[in-house]
Amino acid sequence: MHSDTERCVRAVQSRDARFDGWFFTAVLTTGIYCRPSCPVAPPKARNMRFYPSAAAAQQAGFRACKRCRPDASPGSPQWNERADLVGRAMRLIADGVVDNGGVPALAARLGYSVRQVERQLRAELGAGPLALARAQRAQTARVLIETSALPMTEVAMASGFGSIRTFNDTVREVFGLNPTDLRRRAAAPVRPVAAGLTVRLPFRAPFTPSNVFGHLVATAVPGVEEWRAGTYRRTLRLPNGPGVVALSPRPDHVRCDLSLSDLRDLSVAISRCRRLLDLDADPIAIDELLARDPVLAPLVLADPGRRVPHTVDGDEMAVRAVLGQQVSTQAARTHAGRLVQAHGTPVTDPDGGLTHLFPDVAALAELDPERLAFPRSRRTTLTSLVAALPGIDLSPGGDWHAAREDLAALPGIGPWTVETIAMRALGDPDAFVATDLGIRVAAGHLGLPTAPAALTKYAAPWRPWRSYAVQYLWATGDHPINALPGNEDR
Repeated sequence: MHSDTERCVRAVQSRDARFDGWFFTAVLTTGIYCRPSCPVAPPKARNMRFYPSAAAAQQAGFRACKRCRPDASPGSPQWNERADLVGRAMRLIADGVVDNGGVPALAARLGYSVRQVERQLRAELGAGPLALARAQRAQTARVLIETSALPMTEVAMASGFGSIRTFNDTVREVFGLNPTDLRRRAAAPVRPVAAGLTVRLPFRAPFTPSNVFGHLVATAVPGVEEWRAGTYRRTLRLPNGPGVVALSPRPDHVRCDLSLSDLRDLSVAISRCRRLLDLDADPIAIDELLARDPVLAPLVLADPGRRVPHTVDGDEMAVRAVLGQQVSTQAARTHAGRLVQAHGTPVTDPDGGLTHLFPDVAALAELDPERLAFPRSRRTTLTSLVAALPGIDLSPGGDWHAAREDLAALPGIGPWTVETIAMRALGDPDAFVATDLGIRVAAGHLGLPTAPAALTKYAAPWRPWRSYAVQYLWATGDHPINALPGNEDR
């Protein structure tokens, strides 16, 4: 979008928050870059330059605006919609792959050469993977500077900078202030790191939290997830150690309270929480297309901005999808809870009732299928899936089509399981569970075809947003996944 100058100028002049994250506006006369909704008086059009990423604006010599904080805007919805190299690369960069393994690790995960990855990212985003990762590190540093009392040396290391000098230079270059001055300007008082970190997760309005939080809580695995005092809490398996996150919906953001065993995981944890709640979606574009269908239009108008509940771990979601085959939500929770108690990694949670990390593939490889309390055919399906998961990429950068093919080749994995995993683990916005009982019941109530093939044909105009259509169809039923739970402990 950044190349459509006229459209970008209109968005800036109207301070249109819908375009935050889509592009960044650099102002030649001030040397700063802003989000489109910046509250200051818009500059003259001839003084504006537009960039597709914060990293590109930074590389061009502009620093971040202190008023609108463009580095903290919602991410571009493109990266969660696209299955091409650039989209996959951006999701992996957000998941910390470059910080933890460098550009060669990113290229290896994508199946391309370093040169190809560099060339395509620079051509489309105006910055290479190192610059994009650097922009992410700068934002992580800002969060730690403004919300914790950590010494600056520890902030630098936790943010992924190799030296305190590089950290200082980057903060001054990006924010126009040295780290000490940036902390001094912080509106909120800093807290000891032992108290945890609190960050605001912005989203594009409208946002209907009932379906995404309702779904996560209704399907919560005991010991791994819980609803407590109006907050969804769960454990996280992160690159450098375990963590616990508490997510609470607010009118204009989601409050995110993080307790991490290693602060180097901060940016990855934030990225996974944003992905879990689908906060980078573009609800205006999605709802506009779905509302063209006269059957869906009343559902969209009643509760606009529904999101797709995703996951923080693709392998975990695949296992849970198999456990949920042809059983009730409660039965699936029970099966998963037993698996967690037997094979999960224990964690300490002084603030609640979380007890374990969901077992990883290595731990699940040791399970005894004879101890599983469900039919033999599903035991075979589960053990076959666990054996195959090391060779199936269900990470944010996974190839949606290749993963579907690999999953469908396993015994007992049918269309419902494949599309459920594609929707929630891979994040494909066009996954469609036409065989789901709840979808077929909803279709019948709305006068739509109920046979999977006929319903899939009818739903063709909903592409590429059929995963979101699923959320609106599910909303017609009386099920806990559709309601934001009360404030009682669960």
